[in-house]
Amino acid sequence: MNIARRPRVGHIAFLNCMPIYWGLARTGALLELDLHRAAPDELSRLLVDGDLDIGPITLVEYLRHADDLVLIPDPAVAADGPVLSVNLVSRVPLVELPAAPRVALASHSRTGVLLGRMLLEDRYGRKPSYTVTSPDLASALEGSFDGRGADAAVLIGDEALRVHHDPQGHHVLDLAAEWRDWTGLPMVFAVWAVRRDYAEASPGIVKDVHLAFTESVRRSREEIDEVVASAARWEPFEPAALAEYFDRLQFGLSERHLAGLREFASRAARYTGMGPDPASRIAALPEGGPEFFAAGPGARIRTPRTPAKKGNPLWPSS
Repeated sequence: MNIARRPRVGHIAFLNCMPIYWGLARTGALLELDLHRAAPDELSRLLVDGDLDIGPITLVEYLRHADDLVLIPDPAVAADGPVLSVNLVSRVPLVELPAAPRVALASHSRTGVLLGRMLLEDRYGRKPSYTVTSPDLASALEGSFDGRGADAAVLIGDEALRVHHDPQGHHVLDLAAEWRDWTGLPMVFAVWAVRRDYAEASPGIVKDVHLAFTESVRRSREEIDEVVASAARWEPFEPAALAEYFDRLQFGLSERHLAGLREFASRAARYTGMGPDPASRIAALPEGGPEFFAAGPGARIRTPRTPAKKGNPLWPSS
């Protein structure tokens, strides 16, 4: 990449993204990027506000702002079955949860929180009350609801992985596995997108960034023992647990993953206020990537556009 300004690229500050970024340092591509490390919701906001050029974005935010963004095929964060780090943690088994449980949303990811809500309400018929807490189990279960505590908590990321391996008497439900059982499809938690105006002005740079990520993931898979050893030096997990975790994660968008995205968008419509057929905003990805990869500077990029309902917030506060 030979550019005057390095592209501003988002980096999720979770262990699950280590394989995505591992190879960037190994190949030297990291030096060509202005990398911004933050939690998923913060990175989504930065991309939507134009403070990032390329980056991860939660699915619900992508759907809301699809007119200003272009989905790219790699990387992504997905799982076709248990993911280990997106969990509903409860004091009692799911079948024993009350009809109207108190549920703490202890997560930095709107997609993970929304998945938990959909499963509780639509699959299991509960009518929870919700509160947002800091992303740790103790605060979620013990300190929420004005000290009364919660019956369950939605956890995501490194804290959820820790609880998976050390539940301390709690009941842990893997939400990605539940989604797979419910729909038969993989669950995609984050996609990478580029701002439409940036892609139109600098298609070659965007293609270079995409290829750098693709090579980074490929190299991480080849050097997985080194990735695991590096993570084990800094994270409170055994190497075997990290190896299992990285093996379960998927980092690209196949047509099957896109089908999972569309299914999620359709089922989530009543929560997101996106109007009719939000799944139409997830266009098929042409072989070789989005059309702008082959376009010249100033090329216009076409995607389906479905107007969102005016005045209806994407994310209910309850």
